[in-house]
Amino acid sequence: MASAASRPPAGAAVPAGGRRPPRAFAAWRRRRPFWGGLLLLLGGGEILLTEQASISVVLQAGAGGIAAYLLPLVMAVCGLLMILNPAQRLFYSVVGVLVSLGSWITSNLGGFFVGLLLGVIGSSMAFGWLPDQEPRRWRRRAPGKKPDPEVRADSAG
Repeated sequence: MASAASRPPAGAAVPAGGRRPPRAFAAWRRRRPFWGGLLLLLGGGEILLTEQASISVVLQAGAGGIAAYLLPLVMAVCGLLMILNPAQRLFYSVVGVLVSLGSWITSNLGGFFVGLLLGVIGSSMAFGWLPDQEPRRWRRRAPGKKPDPEVRADSAG
């Protein structure tokens, strides 16, 4: 039997599963470049999963073969560090985009372009993220309504 304190207030929308999303995680996620870091992490993981050579063959191939595993690993680590340490996001995003572009040469065309694009887009999102920016609220206007003209106090007539 549920107590009155655990039930949502009357008129509140409850998701289909009957549970609300965790607010603590959402608040934590808003304070960091979460989606950019996640895309960079997924891009590095995708490139690592599309590697065709086994590690024993790579070690025999030398530095060029090791770079095929090293660059996507650096991508994944940069993506994880962006999420965990958002104060250094600019450094991690620059390193992430350079390593993502370098994976085009070393790792099957950047994981067949999927990992390359995920890495570049994720790094760009993290680079452009601003921590103290107010969330944008999109207002919908009525279809036939025009916006009110701004009256400027400094305009002389």
